[in-house]
Amino acid sequence: MPRTNPSSATVSPAASSLPELPVPGGLCAIHQPNFLPRLTTLAKLFAADYWIVLDDVQFVRRDYQHRARLATLDGVGRARWLTIPTHRPSGRPTLIRDALIADAPAARRRAASILRQQYRASPHWLALDRALQPVWDAFGTGRIATVATASTRAMLELLGWQGQILTSSTLPARTGRSERLADLAAATGARAYLCGTGGMTYLDHAPFTEQGVTVVPFLSPTTGMWASGRQVSALRALASRGPNAVGARFRALAFAHDALGCAA
Repeated sequence: MPRTNPSSATVSPAASSLPELPVPGGLCAIHQPNFLPRLTTLAKLFAADYWIVLDDVQFVRRDYQHRARLATLDGVGRARWLTIPTHRPSGRPTLIRDALIADAPAARRRAASILRQQYRASPHWLALDRALQPVWDAFGTGRIATVATASTRAMLELLGWQGQILTSSTLPARTGRSERLADLAAATGARAYLCGTGGMTYLDHAPFTEQGVTVVPFLSPTTGMWASGRQVSALRALASRGPNAVGARFRALAFAHDALGCAA
């Protein structure tokens, strides 16, 4: 079915000129910026050819944009929350891209200290510490979305991901939940959209069918390192198993979902 033109829909004011788009025909994932994302979230983004950062939706304090749940290195002790203090300039309606870090220098020092305490005993800590340096630099922007995106990018690159990152605020899309996602996928020429299990519960497939984009459910294992993958940051798996071992698991999962996207 031929694609409809998402540019005819209501667009963001920031979408007056499109960014450099990826080669058409890839798999895309669309997800809010998460600070030190959970294992299943990171695996979904790794399986995509590109990630569209959903930065122009409302910031939610109880979500993962500014916080991460850190499991202990051995997985036995109680997990702890690492939260970046956040200021919402427009109150509750503040968009993720506009959320600010309260006292960014102090927040940076605290976050770096907590991660070091939590994982410095890992034999892989030096590699993790090096990979996270761009995250600490991103605190200088004072913006939650920038720091969260940088943390995800750092972890993806540590695992060997070579995809592209775009932002939803620079792309044309309607305002409806499913319509927005379908338009974003179509605007980038995606052949398939990777959708997590949570998103599948509310997703309306009709807008995707209209745009000629296949919806591929992203499914991950539930045992072994994946057992707590929906609850805690992927840092625990990286620290306990190492980037090479985690990357091998991610590549196998990505290959399976790419095959699903091709067969659909």
